[in-house]
Amino acid sequence: MSKAKTDKSEAESDLAKNRVVEVINTLEWLITAFILAFVFRAFVMEAFRIPTGSMADTLMGAHFRLRCPQCGYRYNYGFVPEIYGLRQDTLPRGNLRPVDSRCPSCGYYQQTGRDVQIANGDRILVLKCIYQFFEPKQWDVIVFKNPLDPQINFIKRLIGRPGETVEIIDGDIYINGQISRKPPKVQNELWMPVYNNDYQPIRPGEPAFNGHKWRQPFKNTNGSKWTITKNSPARFNLDSPVDQINTLVYDTSVGNNFRAAYAYDAVDDYDYLPFCSDLMARFYAGSSQQQGCIGIELSKYQTIYKASVDFTGIMTISKIVDGNEIILARRSVTPIAAGVPSLVQFANVDHLLLFQFDSEKLTFDLGRSSDDTGPRAAEIEPQVKIFGAGTLTLSHVALFRDIHYTNKQFAGSRSYGKAVEGSPFKLQKDEFFVLGDNSPNSADGRWWNMPGKGNNGKLYPEGIVPREYLVGKALFVYWPSGFRLFMNDRLAVIPNIGRMRFIYSGSDRTLQ
Repeated sequence: MSKAKTDKSEAESDLAKNRVVEVINTLEWLITAFILAFVFRAFVMEAFRIPTGSMADTLMGAHFRLRCPQCGYRYNYGFVPEIYGLRQDTLPRGNLRPVDSRCPSCGYYQQTGRDVQIANGDRILVLKCIYQFFEPKQWDVIVFKNPLDPQINFIKRLIGRPGETVEIIDGDIYINGQISRKPPKVQNELWMPVYNNDYQPIRPGEPAFNGHKWRQPFKNTNGSKWTITKNSPARFNLDSPVDQINTLVYDTSVGNNFRAAYAYDAVDDYDYLPFCSDLMARFYAGSSQQQGCIGIELSKYQTIYKASVDFTGIMTISKIVDGNEIILARRSVTPIAAGVPSLVQFANVDHLLLFQFDSEKLTFDLGRSSDDTGPRAAEIEPQVKIFGAGTLTLSHVALFRDIHYTNKQFAGSRSYGKAVEGSPFKLQKDEFFVLGDNSPNSADGRWWNMPGKGNNGKLYPEGIVPREYLVGKALFVYWPSGFRLFMNDRLAVIPNIGRMRFIYSGSDRTLQ
């Protein structure tokens, strides 16, 4: 054999060996990647799908995306498979007709006469094993094994931790007898719309707005001079002497009331839900002069709380008891700039008064005990008023209510749950208590009336999540109920990028 043929044979042999090595290296990398992915999924991060609406609107299960045909306000309404004769957690092909819903802004009862696409539940990333190294924080959104059926994962908001006593009083959470305030980002997520004046009905004469024709829910009292022009129906205007107070009152017999209703849930229960008295009013105020004032009144039980700013630069928070006004807090700020709209926002939430004027803030702590706001009278509906003097224009007027944790499992029922007022719930070592953000429609610790199931016949106390059943902390919505490419597609393959977001959880910082 010639030397040339020998060299060629050796080269081919080396090439074949190199290819074998490359295949082996590729297989090693694939196996390594698979192992890393498996380890990552098992111990670091895992994707979950939200199956139900118990955490709506923070996290949504399968739902209908609706737009009010009157005012154009967008809202979500939960899809319940059982109503359509389907099994739980079933997502059908094609579209279905949603049952009646109510616009959370204008109050229009929508009887949808057409089929609507069903949006998939949110898909989230869960940070696993974090609780092996850090203690869970109150208000964390957590994934855990359902104590009644450990093969199923649940997602709720963590409310109570080991050693704490939890009690729900008039919709608020009390830990060891003191009201528990939410971190600012969590609180911002949990505000729910009651009325937004930017969304005006186009056919107000229809008798379907809370059972009547639509009328502007803010109305003048005692000869006030607030006006609305046809060209700008979403703005309130005032032209009065600077020493004459003019008041607008929100009329709940006309607009949506302050009951703890969810646009996501069935409308049949609305009238049986409790009032929520933790409220926020917000608008932008502009003036052509630097004289006058603007303010907001919020009532809770039998006390009226007022927040106002004088255009010379004085912010004030006060309360009215038995007709007497008592100053609670006051500070000087930069005077209002003529012709420049300024944010005016006042909230009474978790026994804390929060007043904001542009970037300036004024707060007053009403106390953390359940009796610090006076005798509770939860059956008294709260009131909201806007008052001002001088030349003013208000825009983007909106009202919101806080989340309100209910004491009854079903609206109008007599079934009371755990940790309700008068029945505080004590947590022992390695025990946690959870609630859903969609409080009237959440199968959470309040209603678990059987012991939890453990290994080897072990039983856990009713109503608790044991530490060993914690899976992880909800971190990010990576696929927020996307869109289908074709009507009959089962999967939503087009991402809803604008709704991708972090899930705000517990924090060392609270409202203050």
